[in-house]
Parts: sequence; structure tokens; C-alpha cells
Amino acid sequence: MPSPTMPDLVSSSAPVVLDTPLARHVLSGLSRQPRTLSSMYFYDEVGSRLFQQIMELPEYYPTRTEFGLLSRHRAAIAAALTPVDGAPLHLLELGAGDGLKTKILLRELLSNGADFTYAPVDISPSALQELSQSLSLELPTLRVQPLTAEYTAALPALSQVPGRKAVLFLGSNIGNFLPPDRLTFLQQLARHLAPDDRLLFGFDLRKDPRHIHAAYDDSQGVTAAFNLNLLTRLNHELQADFELEQWQHFPQYDPLEGVMRSFLVSRRAQQVHVGALGKTFSFAAWEAIHTENSYKFTLPQIEALAQAAGLRVQEVFTDEQHWFADVLLAPAE
Repeated sequence: MPSPTMPDLVSSSAPVVLDTPLARHVLSGLSRQPRTLSSMYFYDEVGSRLFQQIMELPEYYPTRTEFGLLSRHRAAIAAALTPVDGAPLHLLELGAGDGLKTKILLRELLSNGADFTYAPVDISPSALQELSQSLSLELPTLRVQPLTAEYTAALPALSQVPGRKAVLFLGSNIGNFLPPDRLTFLQQLARHLAPDDRLLFGFDLRKDPRHIHAAYDDSQGVTAAFNLNLLTRLNHELQADFELEQWQHFPQYDPLEGVMRSFLVSRRAQQVHVGALGKTFSFAAWEAIHTENSYKFTLPQIEALAQAAGLRVQEVFTDEQHWFADVLLAPAE
């Protein structure tokens, strides 16, 4: 990615305040060409609610498909995660969200009498609070240790946990990483694993490009609202003055690279002031801010990625259409 430059940035006399990760990220992302903002900041309280709506849309196949395969393979997956010697299991989930799919595995583990603790990790405190409340009602005997953090901040704690550690990264979250960052993330994760630890990662598989595109450009406009909500968040948290009606959601799928990209496109030439940064950014008409990557995979790609990260594929669980895969990984021998 090009080094940050500031050709279209006008400084103001307001003091610069860079005391949050979001503020620092926005300064860096909007000061470079092309402009970019990370999808990790989609998930404020409103964004989390919008994503719940997205998962219920007829076009959005990933959640529905993974839910079905987890239901179908729940016994085999639970058995693969559970230590054979009866040792305690620490189940850490990165990007837990509402736990809809994870509850399938949690119920299976509880019914089998597994000795385990569930530690959901999410950057959204409200999402974790809602998840904890629902778990206390639906699965009152479950031991829960929620952690509000970014993914990488949760990794060092892994080495301090006794017994087997199993890390869940469900959904298609791994597809949001750029290829170099994806490998680095898996390598960092692998370094914190003992030989008996396990990973269960969700991978959205390549399929008809029309199905993929529709999932990110639904007819009801919920995905557009989800993308645009990022600007609303910047307005609220960084005192920006984005006019949402002057921006549009634009998704594009590249079948050669197997990546779905989402953008926010400026409908006209405009300037946006971000009060918390004391900066004004100039946008040309039809200039884009790149907000999301969602890579789709083949099984050979997954094998190669695991090997490069010091991991090995132990088992692959797929749906009947082979649209999605939950892959069980272990440290390489």
C-alpha cells in the first residue's frame, strides 16, 4: 500500500487530538491515496444491529450456510475440539458477535459434559453485553469470560491458559484481511499455541460471482446502510461533518482474485472536516474510500495458507453445496 500522503488535506487551527485508535486510523486512512478505512470500525452499536439484519437477508448466504453446516457437523466438531484426556478446554472466540452460530457448539459441548470455559472476544462492548445476557438466559450453566479487545490484543493471553485452547474464528472474518496481514495474523496466533491446541476457522469458498455480489448489495439497501454507518460513526465520535446523502455504497467482486471489495463513493466534490483531528479533507467527485475486503477461498489456498503459517489442516467441514467451510487447524508437527 502506498505511503501516506496529504495532497488533499487542509489543516485548520483547531488542536489535533489523536488519543484513540479510531482517530489515528482515520487520520492515516484519509491522508493516503487511495483513501481507505478499516471494516473493523463498522461495528459500533448501530453497526452491530445492522449486521444482525444483514445476516437475515435472503441474499446473504454466509451466515445461513455456516449455521447449517455447524448444525449438521456439530457432534464431530465438538468431539474434535474436546481433549480426549478430559482436561479443561478454554474456548476463545474472536469476533463473537451475537454468538448465534457458536451456540450450536456450546450446546453440544454442554450436553457432552465437557469441562470448558467460553471466552468471547469482540471490539463492541454492547455486542458482548447482549451476548452475555442471552447466554445467561439460554445456557445458565455455561462459564463465560467475555473480553472487549481487538483480535491481536487477545492473543498473548492464550499462552497463560491451562489445558487445551481452542480458538474459534467463525463467519468469513478471515477473508477481511489482506493476504500479507492474513498470514501474519495466523503466524502470530500459531506462536501462542501448544501442540494440543486447535483452531476452527470459517472460510467463504469461491462460487458463482453473482451470488457473492448479491450478498453485498442487497435489494433492501441494508448493506449500504451498514457501510454508510461508518461515516455516521465518524460524525458522532470524531466530530466529523460527512453528509451521508453525498456518499454512496459501491460493491465490486473480482473473480480473478476472489475478493469482494466495498467502497464509499463521493457523489460530488466536497470537503469534510473532522473536528477531533483538526483537519479538513478534500474529496473529488466520484472519489472512493475503500472500506472492506472479503476474500473467497479454494481448499488448496486454505491448505497453503495453513502450511505457511506453521499450521496443518486436520479436518474440513462443508455444507452440501460446498459454499462455505469450517476448517479445523492444528499446530504443524
